[in-house]
Amino acid sequence: MSTFFWEYWYYNIPNYILALLMYTVMGRAILALFVPDAWDNYIWRAFRAVSQPVLYAAHWISPAAVPGGFIPFIAVFWLMVLRVIFTMVMVDLGLTPPVTQAG
Repeated sequence: MSTFFWEYWYYNIPNYILALLMYTVMGRAILALFVPDAWDNYIWRAFRAVSQPVLYAAHWISPAAVPGGFIPFIAVFWLMVLRVIFTMVMVDLGLTPPVTQAG
């Protein structure tokens, strides 16, 4: 990785973790359309292990009227909101990497 990544590690690492969680929940939701929940594949187990805490949190903050099948989509929404809020706070504090023009 470039030194640019490590120079702004306090922004890049949390943003990367939120993106990783968001895409893992998306992947689990898509994969769940094709495989049974009790499938014993190592990839499925990894998706479940990483995304389960996020789904629990999304289920906890969601109204009880929301069907369980929509919880992954709500989790992705909340993770997107967290990334936007995190970026807005970091921009406000002047802690984001500078935007440069290519060319």
